[in-house]
Amino acid sequence: MADENSPLLKKLRWKLFLLGTFKIPMLGRLRPGLEVINDEKVQLKIKLKKRSKNHLNSMYFAALAAGADCAAGLHAFYYAEKYNRKISFAFKSMQGQFLKRAETDTTFTFNGGKAIEAVILKSMETGERFNHICDVEAYNTEGEIVATFKMEASVKVIP
Repeated sequence: MADENSPLLKKLRWKLFLLGTFKIPMLGRLRPGLEVINDEKVQLKIKLKKRSKNHLNSMYFAALAAGADCAAGLHAFYYAEKYNRKISFAFKSMQGQFLKRAETDTTFTFNGGKAIEAVILKSMETGERFNHICDVEAYNTEGEIVATFKMEASVKVIP
């Protein structure tokens, strides 16, 4: 498990910062905070502030989508790091259910790490691209679910 002082957690936090700075400006603008990452779970938080708010003072749709994208996608980078491999990773589709307004900081949780690992191992064996549906839940600071996402990840290990 990657705890607060884990070198892997620190490395992935740094990679998330670099990703937001150089590759995905939306993540750089929102600055998601990686709280937990281990073989099973990713948990990150996006703070509700000027950069993530809409005109109703709740979290903007794009910020919620970016949080779900990041939460599900970080496991691919986690396992790529664990197996010392490069991967090609993208989302093919996404469905979102917005259950209530996210009027506080929002925590995104993905609990499908072992399934992502299985897809990566399968790709390592065959060299082919595989798809997997990732379920992400978004919670407000009171622990209430504000949104759920189903995201189809496409993963290929690069030889």
